[in-house]
Amino acid sequence: MAREFGCVGVVGLGTMGAGIAEVVARTGIRVIGVELDRDCVARAREHLEHSTERARSGGKLDEAARAALLDRITYTTSLADLADADLVVEAIPESLELKARVFTELEEVCRPDVILCSNTSSLSVTEIGVHTGRPGKVVGLHFFNPAPVLRLVEIVRTVVTEPDVIADVEAFARKLGKEPVVIGDRAGFIANALLFGYLNHAASMYESHYATREDLDAAMRLGCGYPMGPLALLDLIGLDTAYEILETMYRQSRNRLHAPAPILRQMITAGLLGRKSGRGFYSYDGLDSPTVVPDALTPVPAPAAAVSTRDVTRVGVVGTGTMATGIAEVFARNGFDVVLRARSGERADAALAAVRKSMDRQVSKGRLSEEDGVAVLGRVRGVVEFDELADCDLVIEAVAEELGVKRAVFGALDEVVKPGAVLATTTSSLPVIECAVATSRPADVVGLHFFNPAPVMKLVEVVSTISSADDVVATARAVCQRVGKHPVHCADRAGFIVNALLFPYLNDAVKMLEAHYADADDIDTAMKVGCGLPMGPFELLDVVGLDVSLAIERALYYEFRDAGFAPAPLLEHLVTAGRLGRKAGKGFRDYGV
Repeated sequence: MAREFGCVGVVGLGTMGAGIAEVVARTGIRVIGVELDRDCVARAREHLEHSTERARSGGKLDEAARAALLDRITYTTSLADLADADLVVEAIPESLELKARVFTELEEVCRPDVILCSNTSSLSVTEIGVHTGRPGKVVGLHFFNPAPVLRLVEIVRTVVTEPDVIADVEAFARKLGKEPVVIGDRAGFIANALLFGYLNHAASMYESHYATREDLDAAMRLGCGYPMGPLALLDLIGLDTAYEILETMYRQSRNRLHAPAPILRQMITAGLLGRKSGRGFYSYDGLDSPTVVPDALTPVPAPAAAVSTRDVTRVGVVGTGTMATGIAEVFARNGFDVVLRARSGERADAALAAVRKSMDRQVSKGRLSEEDGVAVLGRVRGVVEFDELADCDLVIEAVAEELGVKRAVFGALDEVVKPGAVLATTTSSLPVIECAVATSRPADVVGLHFFNPAPVMKLVEVVSTISSADDVVATARAVCQRVGKHPVHCADRAGFIVNALLFPYLNDAVKMLEAHYADADDIDTAMKVGCGLPMGPFELLDVVGLDVSLAIERALYYEFRDAGFAPAPLLEHLVTAGRLGRKAGKGFRDYGV
């Protein structure tokens, strides 16, 4: 039977510590909060009063419950007052020296059976625990910010943590309404180890001027459904905090992908810490404000007369798969005449049937009138010969992700499509320039990477090569906006924005599983519950397809030659074994197909 904790101490009542105190007090447990001095106590009290008042006004607490919660919390500036605590949670700044000192003092004032927990997000719990005479009673208890809202708690066991301590702390976390995952003691644990490598990569992309801050963030929000873009999230976390976590992870892992991007140190030196300082990657309307305000880096739309674009009224789409028919639907629904080229009459008929089925579904759901559905179908024409694309102003290739096939398509288009037409590829990972040089007009070629399903997903990555003409890129962006998409611009580099950020993170998750650090369910839970992601990495890999994922990861590795990007051997083995994900009935999980 799990041990009951009648009194819990919280050392450090900053944003995280105060949040932990609130969470514990909500369950009826008495809390003793410890701070450095009376001023810190006053700030903590004010924070808790403000937080609980916000909960009351939001209907999550009534006034009586709020008053009772606050009455359960007592404040002190002396660790000696924790003599009656049954469990203590340390939540002071991420300094091993400071934490070690606190744990040494706790050893002197707390009873021998008291469990000592550290809320560290990246430091070694083992190193903290050895500064006590009871390392078996020391455990990591990592809450996520804001603690009253986020449900994930990482429980970090060391090689000497007693099993009953883990069981008691796990039960305690569940009593608090949290979802615990139990893991070993390594840099970054689960969530931070996966999250901060991704954030660091995004900062490096921005530093190299590969894409604007707005496009980087929009790409991950719209392309992956993330609640925040990476640079906005770094501003929320605090660049100094992010730097410390990355430094700690790098010291333990020696993984170059964890080495903080130089721009982080430069911004910290300049006082650009994120929201807390009013300016980071973005500028805000005050300290700790979430409201972004325009600054010198905010894009200013160019006057219409200054932007040269080409006229586009007729669009060709090459291919008959899900992406091709989705793109054809997008353009036809927005008034464009569409020529859909297939390899055979049967394939053309099947593609038109797919568009018709989609229209029928939209009509049945009331999202489209029957008349409009008929009009959309009337604007799509299926053809077999490339010659039928001759008068198109824009032709989008959406065939198999094989360079030889795509180059053959572009060679054929070069022979028949009128001069001045824009030629685009939907490739998600292959070099656009390889398609461009298969033509005699590489300046007219651009990447237009739609996301699946094209009628639903708002994002399009506009990829310019070193040969793409400015008016071609401008035309691509303008056309995307005309069909209701959000274009983001990047250069012709493996993975573009989304895949270049997403797949190293997915690969890191596979390596974590491969090392038996945590199981797939716990890793998925950590990223969904702790980071608010719509899917865990293994859920997503199975949906995308392990073979597709492996191909993208190989493309990234061959482009950048970074050992950190090398595909995890486990992924290679699963693909070899035919475990390709949902489509095969088996991937990281079995689907009973």
